[in-house]
Amino acid sequence: MIRALLNGGMMDWLYQTVCMLPGIIIGFSLHEFAHAWVADRCGDGTPRAMGRLTVDPRAHMDLLGLASLVFIHFGWGKPVEVNPYNFKNRRRDGVFVAIAGVTMNFIIATALGLLFQISIRTNFTANFLVLNPAGNIILDIWLNMVLINYGLMLFNLLPVPPLDGFNIISDLFDLRGGQLWTLVYRNSMIIIILLIVLDIPGFLLSKPLTFLVELVCFGSV
Repeated sequence: MIRALLNGGMMDWLYQTVCMLPGIIIGFSLHEFAHAWVADRCGDGTPRAMGRLTVDPRAHMDLLGLASLVFIHFGWGKPVEVNPYNFKNRRRDGVFVAIAGVTMNFIIATALGLLFQISIRTNFTANFLVLNPAGNIILDIWLNMVLINYGLMLFNLLPVPPLDGFNIISDLFDLRGGQLWTLVYRNSMIIIILLIVLDIPGFLLSKPLTFLVELVCFGSV
């Protein structure tokens, strides 16, 4: 985004930001709500007590994380705090809570993507562009919502703390508290920063992300 601001000008950057923000806000808010809702259903009232059992973005968005995502394409929301000792089954429910966020992002992206594909096949998109002066903006926002939610899903599935993928593996294989687990967890921020600087998520996730968007939105790969 900073490169777009310097090379394409303020208006290009502003347009890209406007197209990204709905997907970011919806994706992060519903992702965290899903964690909170599943934790609540599994017997932990911590998210409810902390006001996280809501789809209101104000409960889930971190302003610094939002700004970081807009400018450098790496950001975060407010993580949902849970007490696994309140779960009915600690390991099983831990997996359910960890996978809830990425499942929500998958549902959002797939539903919006399939609706987009239907709109293309029924010529609704073409007619909409002709009849609506803001058609291009709305379609760009629509596609960005699909792209961002699939991106959040794939990124959070990486087995790196504090991402959901790490928590899924930790509970699935009962790794919490082990020597290697503790070492990795304590150095989580260093690991994340190195991954971002080296653009390893981009290298690993760009092809799967492109595949999903083209398949679901356009019916082709």
